[in-house]
Formats: sequence, C-alpha cells, structure tokens
Amino acid sequence: MDQTVNHGARHVAIIMDGNGRWAKKRHLPRLMGHQRGVEAVRKLVRSLPSSGLECLTLYAFSSENWKRPEEEVSDLMKLMRRFIKSDLPEFIANNVRLKIIGDYKALDADIVEMLEDALERTADGKRTVAVALNYGSQQEIARAAAKAAQEGAVTVETISAHLDTADLPPLDLVIRTSGEVRLSNFLLWQVAYAEMWFTPVLWPDFTPAHLDDALSSFAERERRFGGR
Repeated sequence: MDQTVNHGARHVAIIMDGNGRWAKKRHLPRLMGHQRGVEAVRKLVRSLPSSGLECLTLYAFSSENWKRPEEEVSDLMKLMRRFIKSDLPEFIANNVRLKIIGDYKALDADIVEMLEDALERTADGKRTVAVALNYGSQQEIARAAAKAAQEGAVTVETISAHLDTADLPPLDLVIRTSGEVRLSNFLLWQVAYAEMWFTPVLWPDFTPAHLDDALSSFAERERRFGGR
C-alpha cells in the first residue's frame, strides 16, 4: 500500500470469517483453516504501518465461540499461545501496541499471563492492534452501562467512556469476510455511524490488497453522521 494514500480512516475493525469453509473446500481439517487465518492476520499486521490506520481491531474469539466443539476451542487456544510467542517481538520492533477487548481474564491462566506481559511490553506503540477475545458487544454495553449507573449518570457519553474501546479512535469501517452480512455481536455501539464493507473472500485468503480495496471504497463514501 502507498504510504501517501489519504483514505481518511483511522480505525478499521474486521470480522474474520471463513476459516472453516476455507478448510472444507480443500478437504482439510478445520485446524488448517485456523492456521491459515493466523497467517492472514500476520500479513495484515505487518502492513499496518503503510496502511495509514491508527487502529486495527480484529474479532478473534467471541463469547459465543465457547459453544464450538471442545477440540476446536482447544486448538484455537493453542494457536493463540503460539501467535503471542512468535509475534510479540515483531509487534515491539514495528512499534505496534497490542490491546485486548473483551473478558480475556476468563481464558486459561497461562494465556492471561502471556497477554498481560504483551500488553505491558507494547504499551508505547504508536499504532494499535486491538484483539477481541471472549468478546460480546451486548455484554460490553451492559458492563459499561452498569459502571455509568454506579457513577450516577447513564448517558451516551458515560457509557462510551466505559466501553472496552474508550481509548481508541472512533470506528470508521467494519469489514466482514466470507460473504456473511451480519455483525455477530461485534462493536454494536461503536458501529453506529461506521461504514461497512462485505466481501465473499474467505478470511485465510484476505490480504493487505483487500484491505486497500476496502479503504479505497471508504474514501469514496460521503459520511453524514445523521445530517444532510
């Protein structure tokens, strides 16, 4: 991507969908689809400095994903451990801050420890990769509203201030891969005036060039935020 591109987006979020279908099309185990999905994440994170984005938010594991078969959940957790170990040095070298949204402390204790170490070691990064782990937007909004009520005022502003994303730029664009057209309990509050871009490309096949296409489409849209 051209570093001089002026698409105007600061914060893009992606629903990374299609790992299982990618594997099924190739008569491979689902784990292979998830492994290739991790490779797609890696390539996208590496492209972040040239994308012009300040923040990339990735929907990695939802609070509903616990309903998947135990073996698949276990495989996903192993992949998460491997990704943190292998890619943390690259995050640090590329000045990328890791942020976690969702109830990540409910994950296995060793994963929580690894994540908190990574959060601390990348805290000064100039660009952010926010990863949604054990995340559900309805639950996030409920937590934020409860905290706002404890402080005595439930308003748009006080709820926003208590969301997991409170320190991130406003959401500009949501991308979903695999051809599905729904949000799946992801950033429901934040998406209020965000643009959306849906693609039939399965997540393991998604590349920085596809992100560039989405950002080019975003640049051509007129955002009115409820006005005329």
